[in-house]
Amino acid sequence: MHTCALVGIDGSVDFMCWPDFDSPSVFCRLLDKDKGGHFSISPPDDISCTTKQQYLPSSCILQTRYIHEDGVVDLVDFFPRPKSTQVLAKGFQQSAYREAVRVPGELKKWLVRRVECIRGSMTLDVEIFPAFGYGKDAHVTTVCQLSQASDSGKSKVVTFHSDNCKLQLDVAVEGDDGDKQCPLITFTEQTRPGMQGTGVVGRINIHEGQAISLILRNDIPNHITKDINIIDVDAQQHGTQTFWTNFISQSKYKGRWREIVNRSLMILKMLTYAEPTGAIIAAPTFSIPEDIGGVRNWDYRFSWVRDSSFSIYILLRMGFKAEADAYMEFIMERFVHSRGPDGALPIMFTIRGETDIPEYTLDHFEGYRGSSPVRIGNGAATHQQFDIYGELMDAIYLYNKYGKPVNWEVWKAVRELLDYVLTIIDEPDMSIWEVRNQKQHFTYSKVMLWVAFDRGLRLADKRCLPCPNREKWLKARDNLYEEIMEKGYNTDMQCFIQSYQNRTVLDSSILIAPLVFFIAPCDPRFISTLDRILLPPEKGGLTSTGLVYRYDTERTYDGVGGKEGAFSMCTFWLVEAMVRASVYEPRYMVRAVNLFENMLSFSNHLLMFSEEIARTGEQLGNTPQAFSHLALISAAFNLDRVSGGGGESG
Repeated sequence: MHTCALVGIDGSVDFMCWPDFDSPSVFCRLLDKDKGGHFSISPPDDISCTTKQQYLPSSCILQTRYIHEDGVVDLVDFFPRPKSTQVLAKGFQQSAYREAVRVPGELKKWLVRRVECIRGSMTLDVEIFPAFGYGKDAHVTTVCQLSQASDSGKSKVVTFHSDNCKLQLDVAVEGDDGDKQCPLITFTEQTRPGMQGTGVVGRINIHEGQAISLILRNDIPNHITKDINIIDVDAQQHGTQTFWTNFISQSKYKGRWREIVNRSLMILKMLTYAEPTGAIIAAPTFSIPEDIGGVRNWDYRFSWVRDSSFSIYILLRMGFKAEADAYMEFIMERFVHSRGPDGALPIMFTIRGETDIPEYTLDHFEGYRGSSPVRIGNGAATHQQFDIYGELMDAIYLYNKYGKPVNWEVWKAVRELLDYVLTIIDEPDMSIWEVRNQKQHFTYSKVMLWVAFDRGLRLADKRCLPCPNREKWLKARDNLYEEIMEKGYNTDMQCFIQSYQNRTVLDSSILIAPLVFFIAPCDPRFISTLDRILLPPEKGGLTSTGLVYRYDTERTYDGVGGKEGAFSMCTFWLVEAMVRASVYEPRYMVRAVNLFENMLSFSNHLLMFSEEIARTGEQLGNTPQAFSHLALISAAFNLDRVSGGGGESG
């Protein structure tokens, strides 16, 4: 909830930015095997093991189990968290997001990797090669203790110092009660080609009943450092388990897909920048490609306004009011105070609420499986994407309905915003897919502009709020509807189209239309569009192997080039659209369930989804992707609700 570590099935931390989500990486072997850096704990190459990996029940504590004839070892990874999930929710105009139980500043900067031998004995190799500053910054490695045992009295064994970041490795060991000998690890300093500094390697011989914990944390001066023992680690693991159990116990979802919905909710919590803002990032990674070897490599470690309505809806409907309050507070502060001189709202923010997000490339990184360029920052931050006004207004409307009533200051800001939107409704934009060529009149953007005025009018009526420009808003809403039906629909193809310019291009973003109540799910125009999207690409559709593509990249140039995979979010949107249509057209229900179950089979072994899925079935794009999991939860919730599966209780 401040940063993320991605752990491979081989027990290697191959991606981690430090100390925050958007900080430079310290481990990034995911994007460059030689220069990126890693922290691995695994059996030597000459020992053949069976490896199993899972999250411990109802938690975000990761367990990697190495199984061999001679022994079984568990590697447990976690960031410590306090036991309480409660948040002191405050008003929109106050900026603090604070947990009721404050986490000590030092503790929040721990990455714990605990090794425990369950049966027999095993040898494990440890390698720690940090690569500070996205692998560009030199660092100094200092081995404070050559070896670490229970009687050493000190836990700090290695430090890594660059100009901008200082890390230390602590080791805590525990032996079998019947055998006072403890596992011993001896570190030696090594160099590796391509690295800007040295790392350390060590070997552990561990026996049944023994445990050893390796904790990476911010370096602390010796005169104030607190040494760590195995009791500290046990207490932190227990507290972290309790924290996650308490968190997920709030969920109102009681439907058929409880395991994967709960995992999605915990992933969304992990993607929350806990304090001081409560922002939810799109994904914790950067430049994982949307096509292997391609150029569609973006940085998603930011918070998009577009995600707000979907996040607020899910958090409130699933029972996570504190998280919804915190995120809404973050969005509202940006809404009220971050608009431009003309009244425009930026499309995205950093986790701290900043809008300066320059994009540049890391040319020294080879990229994931050779996919370059490796980009950090995001040039789309300066885009005009008019759909965000609909998503923002939908978030405010939903929060007023399921959360707290909007206050007067927010309503004044809403009026100013919608009056600004009146001035742009006839202009083109770059829309949800963030195209990088010419602006167009995208159908999706026009639908969401309709949503903006619709929600403003509904909110005014529901709360009897003064609305001086009501007639202008009403006229704009009605004109947009007429315009979309005339220019956004191709009568020859019998489907809605991508833009008023690309009149023969099908785009799955229109699946949102019945979800935001723009059109009835049984309207013949939408049904014919739905049926066309369900066709395979070679027959003019967008669905292949039960997976939905955004649009045909070979038929339309979006300014980026290259190919991409099927979109996880769009596939879940298709499921939800079919579910809503099935209320009137029952034939869609069975297929919706089958498509949903099929989509679930494309998750990884930890029930996580990235942004896209390749034709080979492997995941593509930044991961885990918040929007994918938001759409999954919404689809599951509505599947249960329509079919009587008990998607929500209370």
